[in-house]
Amino acid sequence: MALPHWEETPADLGAATREIKTALRAQIAASGRTVDEVFAVVEQRVQAAVDDITAARRRGESVWPVIDYADIAAGAVSPAEIAKLRRRGCLVVRGHFERAQALGWDADIVDYVESNHFFEDYRGPGDDFFGSVGSKPEIYPIYWSAAQMQARQSDRMATVQAFLNAQWTHESDGVQWFDPARDSLYPDRIRRRPEGADSAGLGTHLDPGTLDLWMTQAYQQAFRHLFDGDVEKYDPWDAAHRTAGPQYPGSTMCSAFRTFQGWTALSDMDHDQGVLHTVPIPEAMAYLMLRPLLSDVPDDDMCGVTVNQVFPAGHKWHAPLMEALSGIPDVRAGDSVWWHCDMIHSVAPVEAQKGWGNVMYIPAAPWCPRNEEYAANVRDAFAKGESPSDFPAEHYERDWANRFQPTDLNEIGRRGLGLS
Repeated sequence: MALPHWEETPADLGAATREIKTALRAQIAASGRTVDEVFAVVEQRVQAAVDDITAARRRGESVWPVIDYADIAAGAVSPAEIAKLRRRGCLVVRGHFERAQALGWDADIVDYVESNHFFEDYRGPGDDFFGSVGSKPEIYPIYWSAAQMQARQSDRMATVQAFLNAQWTHESDGVQWFDPARDSLYPDRIRRRPEGADSAGLGTHLDPGTLDLWMTQAYQQAFRHLFDGDVEKYDPWDAAHRTAGPQYPGSTMCSAFRTFQGWTALSDMDHDQGVLHTVPIPEAMAYLMLRPLLSDVPDDDMCGVTVNQVFPAGHKWHAPLMEALSGIPDVRAGDSVWWHCDMIHSVAPVEAQKGWGNVMYIPAAPWCPRNEEYAANVRDAFAKGESPSDFPAEHYERDWANRFQPTDLNEIGRRGLGLS
């Protein structure tokens, strides 16, 4: 059964939503199963994961896997650690960078923005979503500092990204969906939250897309097992068809395919100081994708998912998942934090924060057709010192003479930008 699909945002979102929900329900019914039966399979699988996480918390165990960088670099990560990473879909890498290196980068970023009068020129949040956190500013729309680019093109970063990419099935049916050993150097911003800050945090959400996850042909293929009555075959680590097309254009889109979102700590952060939380269940995406098809959801509603807003998750439609929301352990400058691209996540609020909360956002975005296409935009933004097209067009760095230069690229950086 061919599903209707829209490769660009539908003009009538309500009508398109009703049409795709009708078609998806019919496709599931054609398999001989009902939507309720298929959802029950997912619900049981997810509930087992929730129970495992809540039991771990009761035992005082860290929900988040923690692996030393040295073990990743030496190929010495144990099968048990790999199994926990794949089960939880998230990871803290201890000692990813030397602490002195990370603190030096943090100081370099301060010098970079102050030498270019960033605070005098700052025009306020260009992004309503991140603007909600409350600090002024907390998210710096800065992309091309030497510190950020040195971290992106570091061999230590490439080592961890390749390790994480390798957790995915990246080749099937004779197609290599991505190259796990090559990253596309996806540029993102920095966060500097000062000691004593009050921050409202960020609510539970996820970033892989919005309505395009149901409505575009590539994603319909990526999530095919959820809608063809064969839900037991759904694998959240299968990259098939995910690297073919970008999200619908919007203020919260990501043009790149990321296996993991991530950040690198530039300061020490305790676990109770407004840190990242996730629902560490990669299979939860199946729950989120099927939930709108149940009869208690209005036919023109995808459980609140729409364009130009992040994919929301919360107690109204996803209450069982919220029980598993778990924060990272304490991290030190130089550690890195990673979570599966489909994962629900949030940032906890904090009052009178103890210590700084500084990070560089650097994901794992392996080389693939989708990321190669976006790399052309990134190269142009890099050359001009502009904000990449996935982000508000603020362009603070255009005239900053001390930004990272093309002559500073090493081979990893050149490959990541598609220059070699």
